[in-house]
Amino acid sequence: MNQQTAAQIVDRARREGRSALSEYESKQVLAAYGIPVTREILVEDSGELDKATGEIGFPLVMKGCSPELAHKTEKNLVRVDLRSREEAARAFEEIRGQVSGAGGGVLVQEMVSGRRELVAGMTRDPQFGPCVMFGLGGIFTEILEDIAFRKAPLEKTDALAMMREIKGHRILGGVRGMEAADTDMLADLLIQVGQIGTDMDAVTEIDINPVIICGSRPRAVDALIALG
Repeated sequence: MNQQTAAQIVDRARREGRSALSEYESKQVLAAYGIPVTREILVEDSGELDKATGEIGFPLVMKGCSPELAHKTEKNLVRVDLRSREEAARAFEEIRGQVSGAGGGVLVQEMVSGRRELVAGMTRDPQFGPCVMFGLGGIFTEILEDIAFRKAPLEKTDALAMMREIKGHRILGGVRGMEAADTDMLADLLIQVGQIGTDMDAVTEIDINPVIICGSRPRAVDALIALG
């Protein structure tokens, strides 16, 4: 997948009059820019489920997926740590029943393990244009508000400075027996998030939360791209 593919995804959504991409589409855009994302398959029919679970492997995560769904957890549209075909089939029917009217499907996703959750994103400021955001993620994003901003496009020195700037920067080091996070990969992720905003004026916001550090490597586990 390349950056031209990303532009095509965004253009198609705009032609359809949408204000956001689905999680699946959002991650396709991120992947086109070299940002590491979870392995996942969008399933729209129960007949495709066995093949998808076989390709992804257990344990896995299933989520409702639609451009209309911004807060899946609050709407009980996420099932984690599914370990059998029976559990997957039951979760699929429960989720599919809730998203059928929203023009969506069910995302079958690898389960990513990691104790450190970060957030990365982009917001388009009326004065400064696209600005990249980085900080502590997961449930702590809104509670601690430990984030740093830089105007895009970013150089590597900018991205590394953002990591040092947050109060919780020590979480990126080798703490409590965990490997130190690969800050080069994290820097590349932030640079590319800024590049998406620079390349495509239609993208008004990118929210990648969480970015989970799996071993030492960052992985975008959930993502939303908003369009203007």
